[in-house]
Parts: sequence; structure tokens; C-alpha cells
Amino acid sequence: MPESLYAVVLAGGIGSRFWPLSTPDRPKQLLPLIGDHPMLTETVARLVPLVGLERILILTSERLRAPILAAVPGLTADQILVEPRPAGTCAALTWAAVQVAARGGPEARMVCVHADWAIGDPARFRSTLAAAAEAAAAQQGLATVGIVPTRPDPGFGYIEPGPTVTGQVRRVARFIEKPDIPRATEMVAAGYLWNSGIFAWRATDLLAEVRTVTPELAAALATLEGTDTAPSAEAFFGAVRGGISIDVGVLERSRRVIVLAGEFGWDDVGTWAALQRVRRHDAEGNATFGRVVTMRAGHNVVHTEQGAVVLYGVDDLVVVVRDGVTLVTTVDLAHDLKTLVDTLPPDLKELP
Repeated sequence: MPESLYAVVLAGGIGSRFWPLSTPDRPKQLLPLIGDHPMLTETVARLVPLVGLERILILTSERLRAPILAAVPGLTADQILVEPRPAGTCAALTWAAVQVAARGGPEARMVCVHADWAIGDPARFRSTLAAAAEAAAAQQGLATVGIVPTRPDPGFGYIEPGPTVTGQVRRVARFIEKPDIPRATEMVAAGYLWNSGIFAWRATDLLAEVRTVTPELAAALATLEGTDTAPSAEAFFGAVRGGISIDVGVLERSRRVIVLAGEFGWDDVGTWAALQRVRRHDAEGNATFGRVVTMRAGHNVVHTEQGAVVLYGVDDLVVVVRDGVTLVTTVDLAHDLKTLVDTLPPDLKELP
């Protein structure tokens, strides 16, 4: 377990596509959507054998500080990096790099993951993260892990691998935004990778590249220089111009990005429909939680926290029951649930 390696977990989202279960005070990363424990708890447990609990940092909002500390036994308050305001993943990961460099020194490396993923093979996941961190340090570059696709999926961005650097490490030729199905099919056949959002780099290398290619954050980094006081999150985030993702703000502009292919059963649990892939199924392909009875019903996603749900003669539905609110939609429409949530009355939209 290398002492210079840290893990940074992005855990600040609300997860509105998992309404009515996920709410601002109880977002999806704090819910047991895949197994018996909250997704964040399972994420941290996967990382502990790689870096140790003490070198895991959680990026989140002030609103979620206390629930996260309660969800992860042994985590301390100084491991929670609170974003004073949402400013995009570029600002969040830059702030995390400042913290990692301050704690671990100029050679400290960081691997960056999200709190709401399903991982089928944790050991292979960890070995891939370690390889990415080693490659990033050796090349003084910014590494990303591209997932070997299992299907043409228009819900993901893609990476076109470029020339080989060494071994399994390649340059990134380009990033491609979410394509339509025909284009996604072509890219999968051509060996493109899913853009997973898994990153690894030395903290100082990321900070140097942000100063070079990301003017939106240059003034924010300047607030941290020339002072003997501890870096201030309020000063840093207050000086960030707008909100920008790490992909757009750094990776798509940089010439130092490398990619390693990953195969460890990764899934971005972004909608109720994703639970069909990551939860255990019954013989008819139904993924259920709680007391659910089905007959002549297949490929449904059902989650109930109280009472029972009985399905008869229906397929491809999503049914969610929580605190007197019942959602019924289709698997196909589950990806667009945010559109529905945005139109709901406040008492439904902001369930406690």
C-alpha cells in the first residue's frame, strides 16, 4: 500500500433520476441501491485495501457532511472536503489536488472515482487504479481509465485511444460526447472505450496543467499562493469562474492525457433502469428490493421501502414506493426522470 497514494471520491450529487428515493438530504450515494449498504460505504470499502481509510478524501457539500460521516465508520472530519458552492468537477478535483499535495507532498498521487458506481470485480478494479497511478507518475501525465464496452451505449461518452506509450498505456486521441446508437456501434467495433470518469495523476501535475490550460481556474489557484495560511476553500471556490467539468476544462485541452483500458464489471448507476444490470434478478429478469411478488411479469425494476408490490402480466416497468409516494414509469423513460421531477409540486420534489 504506497503511502503517497490517495483516493478522492466525488460524492456531492443529488441523484434526481432516482426520485422519489433520492432527495437532497438523502441522495443516491447514501442509499443501498445495489447491495445491503449505501453506495458510498461500498465505494470506500473497495478503496481501503488500495490506499487505507486514512488516505480517502470525500468531495461533497456541507449539507451532506454529517450523513457521510455517519455512513462511513472511521472516517474523520478532515477527510471531508466541502465545496462551498457547486462549481463543476474541474474545480472540485483541483481543490482535492491542492489538499493531496499539502498532505502528501510533491510526489503524492491521487486516484479519482465517483461514489455511485457498481463494480463487479473489486480486486481487478484496484489493480487497474494502481496501474493508472503508476503510469501517470512515470509519464508525468494525466491518466484516465477507459472501460472496454460491453454494448453500444449512447448514454456514455467515448475515448479514442491513440498511439502506444508503453505496454498497455496509450495516448488519448480524442474524447467524443454521447453519440447516437449507430455511431456508438461503429465506435465499439473500432475499439473505442467508454469515458468512465476514473482518473489518476500526481496532484502537482494536475495543478500545473490547470494553470496552463484552464484560465477559468487560474485566478482561483492564485488565491492560494504567497500565503502561509492554510488553503481556504471559500477563497478558492469564490474565485472560480463559472462551472466546468474536468473533461472540458483540462483533459480535452491537454496534450498529456493517457489512457489504460479497464475490464472489471464497471457500471454507472445513473438511472433506475441501470439496476437491471447490477442487481440480482429473479428467473424472469426482475430486479427487486423489498416485498415484491410477480407473476407473468419480466424485466421490471421494483423498489419498495414499505408494504408490498404485486405485478401481474406487465413487463419493463419501474415501480418505486416510498413514504406514501409511488412512481410508475417504464425502463425506457427512466433516463429522463429529471424532466418529470422538475415539474413536480415542491412538496413532492423535495421529499425529506
